[in-house]
Amino acid sequence: MAEVTIKVRLNGPYRLSGPFKLVDAEGNEIKVESEREFVVLCRCGQSATKPFCDGTHKRIGFQAEANAG
Repeated sequence: MAEVTIKVRLNGPYRLSGPFKLVDAEGNEIKVESEREFVVLCRCGQSATKPFCDGTHKRIGFQAEANAG
């Protein structure tokens, strides 16, 4: 059975791969294109396509408070 992998990128988004399901605060599933092998989720809070990353973190110079690990 495949597993979900969440990669924390330094000063960037979270990258999810594997069999996952995204759910919003009300419990509604957030649709992801079925042919996608992975998605990247916004961590800076400034993406225009939340919860997905649109690269804004690069433009605004996002710096994570701490590195995971």
